[in-house]
Amino acid sequence: MQEEHPEQAVSSEEKSPGVLKDKDIREPLFEFLEETYGKVRILEEKTMGRSRADLVMVAPECLYGIEIKSDADTYARLKRQVKDYDQYYDYNIVVVGSTHAMHIEEHVPDYWGIVTVEQMNGKADFYFLRLPKENPKRKWERKMQILWRPELATIQEWLAMPKYKEKSKRFVVDKILERVPERIPEEILSRQISDILFERDYNTIAKTLTEYRKAERKKKGGASCRYRKRKRI
Repeated sequence: MQEEHPEQAVSSEEKSPGVLKDKDIREPLFEFLEETYGKVRILEEKTMGRSRADLVMVAPECLYGIEIKSDADTYARLKRQVKDYDQYYDYNIVVVGSTHAMHIEEHVPDYWGIVTVEQMNGKADFYFLRLPKENPKRKWERKMQILWRPELATIQEWLAMPKYKEKSKRFVVDKILERVPERIPEEILSRQISDILFERDYNTIAKTLTEYRKAERKKKGGASCRYRKRKRI
C-alpha cells in the first residue's frame, strides 16, 4: 500500500520561545493536518491495546496514529505506546514540543514521522522534521478491531459474505481476513475501512448498536420469551 506524503514545510520565520501544552497544540494541529493531507477525518482518544491514541487520522486509503508530546509531557509511557500504535495503524506520527525536538528521534522507530511544534507570534507553528513511512509492524486483525460490529457487517455485505449473525466480532474479523490478499487486495480493504470511518456518526451510534443487538436477539428467537436467558453478542 502506497500513500503519498506532502513535502516538508519550510519556515523562514524566526521562532519565539514558549511552553506549549496539549490543549495549545490540538486545535491548530487539526488545521495543519487538514491543510497538509487534504481529505481527512480526525478521531480523538481511541483505545488501542493497553494505550490510547491521542488522534487517529483517517485518510482515503490508510489510517495514521498520532501521539502528542507537549513540552509538559515526558517519555515515561512512550515505549509502551509505540508498541501499541505499531499494531494498529498504517502510518504513525509523533508531534512534539520544542523541548523534545533534539531527542525524539532516539525514542521512536525510524519509520515514524516527527512533527515539531513551536510558538511563533503567539501561535503554534508546525514543521515536519521527518515524514512517516509505511509501518512494517501493523497487524490486520488489530486494525480491523477499530471497527464496530455493525460496521464489520457493512464490509461483509460489500464482500458478499455470510452474515455470521450469531458469531463474535473476533470470528467475523478472522473470516474477513481469510480472504486477504488472495481474494481481497489489502488496498481495497483499507479503502473500505476508511470509507466506513469517514461515515461513522457518533451521535447515532448508541442507537445503531442497540437496534443491531435487538434485531439479532429477535432473529435468534430470544426476544419473545422474557424468562429465557439471552446471549450477548
